[in-house]
Amino acid sequence: MSDPKVEVMGEEFLDLPEDHPDLKSRLTPEQLERRWYKKVYQGDDMPQLTARAVLMGSCLGAFMALSNLYVGLKTGWGLGVAITACILSYAIHKTMMAAFPRWFPTEMSILENNCMQSTASSAGYSTGGTMVSAISAYLIVTGHHMPWPTLAAWTFFLAALGVFMAIPMKRQMINVEQLKFPSGIAAAETLKSLHSKGAEAALKAKSLGVSAAIGGVIAWLRDAGKPFSIPGMIDFPGSIGGFALSKYTISFEMSTILLAAGAIMGWKIAWSLLLGACINYGVLAPWMVSLGAIDATKLGYRAIVTWSTWTGASMMVTSGLFMFLLQWKTIVRAFGGVTALFAPAHAKRKNTATEDAMEAIEVPTSWFLSGAALSGLGCVAVLYFAFGTSWWMGIIAVLMTFFLAVVACRVTGECDTTPIGAMGKITQLAFGFLAPADIATNLMTASVTAGAAGASADLLTDLKSGYILGANPRKQFIAQFLGIFAGTLIVVPAFYLLVPTAAALGTDQWPAPSAQVWAAVAKLLASGIHALHPTARNGMIVGGLLGIMIPVIEKTFPKYQKFIPSATGLGLSMVIPFFNSLSMFIGALIALVLEETRPKIAERYIITVSSGLIAGESLVGVAVALLAATGMLPH
Repeated sequence: MSDPKVEVMGEEFLDLPEDHPDLKSRLTPEQLERRWYKKVYQGDDMPQLTARAVLMGSCLGAFMALSNLYVGLKTGWGLGVAITACILSYAIHKTMMAAFPRWFPTEMSILENNCMQSTASSAGYSTGGTMVSAISAYLIVTGHHMPWPTLAAWTFFLAALGVFMAIPMKRQMINVEQLKFPSGIAAAETLKSLHSKGAEAALKAKSLGVSAAIGGVIAWLRDAGKPFSIPGMIDFPGSIGGFALSKYTISFEMSTILLAAGAIMGWKIAWSLLLGACINYGVLAPWMVSLGAIDATKLGYRAIVTWSTWTGASMMVTSGLFMFLLQWKTIVRAFGGVTALFAPAHAKRKNTATEDAMEAIEVPTSWFLSGAALSGLGCVAVLYFAFGTSWWMGIIAVLMTFFLAVVACRVTGECDTTPIGAMGKITQLAFGFLAPADIATNLMTASVTAGAAGASADLLTDLKSGYILGANPRKQFIAQFLGIFAGTLIVVPAFYLLVPTAAALGTDQWPAPSAQVWAAVAKLLASGIHALHPTARNGMIVGGLLGIMIPVIEKTFPKYQKFIPSATGLGLSMVIPFFNSLSMFIGALIALVLEETRPKIAERYIITVSSGLIAGESLVGVAVALLAATGMLPH
């Protein structure tokens, strides 16, 4: 029975802002939806799912898929594309209006921009994440590519599974529980800013264009060498143990991507990266060379990371899982709310006109059931026919993925961080027991979990943006689903061209740190730790303990968190070259100085300029790599 006071108070709360502390506690789920429908929803009065929005979003998403593939192979990071897609979609349409006024005569509505963002985000994020982790790890451990029809089907079914799994979570987590999804809020505010403040919007668009051009020119001069050339790396003078510093990857890379990534990722992880890199490449690696654990005749990034991956991987795995378990209240709420996902907010209450209207615009549960069943069966079929995984193991992987995706989405909604790595490792550990000697099954079942859970969380972030802007969720879902096709069409052939053989991974060009970790865990579960060098085993134990101790110290001394290094940053520094960590540190330092001395400039330009640099350099870098792979440019 509903609280009469809540019923009476409900109308008074209809005009309160979204972030009012009493909003969720004083209104029933039905009142929350009624308030949103009456005060926020504008999907019937404004263009949203238009052909131009979907087409431009698909093209933008295809390019962003290439960008994320490039950055992921470089750093192991999958950069969220929501805010970048907002700014790029706005800037691109403005440019098209100026260049082709006959074809682009009118402004895009804010909901069209949001639809374009959703399509681009789906194409740019949900289709490429598994490429730089499980797929690259599969290439490392097997030494050969899987056939392209298999990879295309796998990529499509994974992305589709993630999209469909987001359906029941949206209404529960966004409409009813009002979870924050901070990046979604930021993307919505960015769109509002672009559409309401002409001068500021123009400045953001201009700064993004200029920074993209700078990034692109640097990539072209460095990689193509025309008309001039700049060195790809600047070596520092000096040596350690008789070997040049460059042998330990202690150099500076002529790249803006990692500077920009550092500016976005934040100060704590960045200084932790540099600290870990100094320890790994300046202390541990020379020590291991002297002990013979690292082959001095092959000294370089690949030889060092073959040893250090075990320490870094164990630190990231234990830290991710332990920090995930520390959020046990979130986990309990997630699993406790699973049944609510299938009981819409209007259940067990009398129908009203608002409820009927909400049913007409929300994505039906039948779409979830049919879509998840078909895409899940598609994943099971690929696992069975391509990787020899038994059908019952495939079904277990898909069922595990749903429950772990619920947790991943809730963590994203509350903390704005998606624990994709931890979700994948849970599945890897589970199948380490179910199929202990089957590396392919271990990797690909975990790929289901990581790929679908990451896609669901990212798409819920977009749906949060649409919720704030008053978009029609059904139309937004359709835009997200259509984006999968563009992403799959682009990212699959690009992966084969950028990474022609397994030898390309684990090099200075493509460190692929995420794949190194996935492959290391799969090998360990398959062959046991006895196959490792004794110092690597010791490093794995020390790294695993540090991955647990650091979060404990952070929780014990919360006032000193900013002085305690990030376990993720320390672990990551051991699977990427020193020069990557150095660049990200410099970028974060520049951002920190701007935030402290020029906060308004920092708020306006850090994300915009960083997004432009990443987009410009990565896309030109991909273009040069593809031209070289096809023989149109000399290697």
